Amino acid sequence: MYVVILAGGGGTRLWPLSSPERPKPFLALFPDGTLLQKTIDRIVGPELGIRPSDITVVAAERYAGFIREQVPEVGLLTEPEGRNTAPAIALATLAIERPLDEVMVVLPADHLIAREAAFRAVLRDAEAGVARGAFGIEDPLVTLGLETDRPATEYGYLIPRLEAGGAVHGLTAYPLERFEEKPDRARAEELRRRPGVAWNAGMFLWRRRAIRAALEGSAPDIIDPLAPALTGRDLAAVYPAVRSVSIDYAVMEPAAAAGRVVMGAMDVGWSDLGSWTVLLEALGGTGTGRVVQPGERAEAGPEDLVIERVDGRLTLGEGPRGILAATPIGLLSGARPARDVVEALLQRVARQEG
Repeated sequence: MYVVILAGGGGTRLWPLSSPERPKPFLALFPDGTLLQKTIDRIVGPELGIRPSDITVVAAERYAGFIREQVPEVGLLTEPEGRNTAPAIALATLAIERPLDEVMVVLPADHLIAREAAFRAVLRDAEAGVARGAFGIEDPLVTLGLETDRPATEYGYLIPRLEAGGAVHGLTAYPLERFEEKPDRARAEELRRRPGVAWNAGMFLWRRRAIRAALEGSAPDIIDPLAPALTGRDLAAVYPAVRSVSIDYAVMEPAAAAGRVVMGAMDVGWSDLGSWTVLLEALGGTGTGRVVQPGERAEAGPEDLVIERVDGRLTLGEGPRGILAATPIGLLSGARPARDVVEALLQRVARQEG
């Protein structure tokens, strides 16, 4: 088993803390490390038999310095520019030399997992049992589904064939009926009531030969130009023209329709830290937060905190005050009791920025 970690994305729901220059995976959100560092720490060790040399981070060239600084012990595969997850996975499939029958694990770099031992158990069981063949599917593409706890409209959904599933090597798994992209509120409510439906975590396992065959079958316009570009060392010329699309659209949806995808179910205390509200909770603070966009008017109350950039530097203020700014501002409603927590967060990030 080897691991590919996808690192990138602007983290726009955490502006002005995050930015395209330093996305969420590379921010010092926690005292014990960045999300990228925590992603690697939770999988390295004897439990899964994964060494730093078994891990490769894939990211745009502009972020290479962060990766070398934060996790110098792992491999690095740089894209000339970010082109979404399908090209990144295609590049990793071609460029990382591992046996064709070995299982590749694909993980995002910007998620938080509360129950890390349970997560490692899921990866172990999915690799040992499901990814090597299950439910009569040879070389399936495995996607890990998260137990839902609300009718979310910001996530994609996995619709399993419950009647065809069962335990495989300790993991509850099902052949996947289909992917369903981010629904409206009414559809999310409907999906939430349907047994077995899970959120799409963007976490995958598959044999190297399986994902290569799937890309060649469903997305030849992505993978075909990359192989000669890698050999000829002209990736910088070819890559920007490759179709920018997610692996869900390019490969997983058609593979599910063809009966080639298996979903492994997991409940591991997952969070994508996708908002100020969630980040506050993860840090032990209180309140709800949102990003006030440029040109938008808002009012900060006496119990609110305001995060903005002044002359490029993060600053923390309090209400009451009106808000109308040319750059994004973080408005943390009811967060004044957590001022020390927020202040420590901003200080960690400010130290990173120098």
